[in-house]
Amino acid sequence: MAQKEPFWLGGAASMGAAMCTHPIDLLKVRMQTQRTKVGQGQGLLQTAKLLVKEEGAFALYNGLSASLLRQATYSTVRFGAYEKIKVWVNSQNAPGQPIPLYQKIASACLSGAAGGIVGTPADVMNVRMQADGKLPVDQRRNYSNAISGLARMYKEEGLGSWFRGIGPNVNRAMLMTAGQLASYDQIKQMLLDIPGGFFVDGTSTHLLSSVIAGFIATLVTQPFDVVKTRMMNAGKVSEFRGAFHCLTKTAVDEGVFALFKGFVPALTRLAPQTVLTFIFLEQLRVFTMNPTK
Repeated sequence: MAQKEPFWLGGAASMGAAMCTHPIDLLKVRMQTQRTKVGQGQGLLQTAKLLVKEEGAFALYNGLSASLLRQATYSTVRFGAYEKIKVWVNSQNAPGQPIPLYQKIASACLSGAAGGIVGTPADVMNVRMQADGKLPVDQRRNYSNAISGLARMYKEEGLGSWFRGIGPNVNRAMLMTAGQLASYDQIKQMLLDIPGGFFVDGTSTHLLSSVIAGFIATLVTQPFDVVKTRMMNAGKVSEFRGAFHCLTKTAVDEGVFALFKGFVPALTRLAPQTVLTFIFLEQLRVFTMNPTK
């Protein structure tokens, strides 16, 4: 019987990757919360320069505790559930046949939805902590860490505040998991199936597969990412009636391409994060499932 993959593996790999890419994620959030027409806001380098100048270099790691909590919840569930669902799907298919792409996408969407629901509270806190320095001093929330921040939100705004923006967050999580996990599995399988043995199940194949998967995931999730970021950053009284209203209001007020604000930092973050996540994941698989190697 094949050894089962530990449920926590993907979460641990994602936490390791998040520690490396957190500054870029913070810059992405700062850019997405700019209320300017496309082309009039600050670019990635300008945003980074201003942040370091006004808040110091350590501000690039504002909200790290929330980022790690998010990966510990959201990514643990989506990676773990994806592998469990794949095992079940594979048991229903003809023996020895690879899982078709559409089944991988469906498995990824289901696991992504579960991860999005579980991870929304930490995601709300992540967005708020990263965007806090951009607010006027008298409006800053100044959460000391993710756990105490969630406790304050519950006390001041109610339990519902933990799940603000859950709709676009779940949609994004479904697309993100399909774009990352299903794409990675499919691309890796296609590379390994190329005749001649040019690609083997090693680091170079993992690297190429994860780079392509990172680009796909960024492209399909960016509009949902902008919407969920703006809704999560809203105060107790939000200007948005819902995800669709946020999407249409952003497109009308700032232009359709505003839905892709922060695409460069998102890609700059997600591509290396995807690469690091899968490199870490593959190595963790070796250590946990083949400990003698």
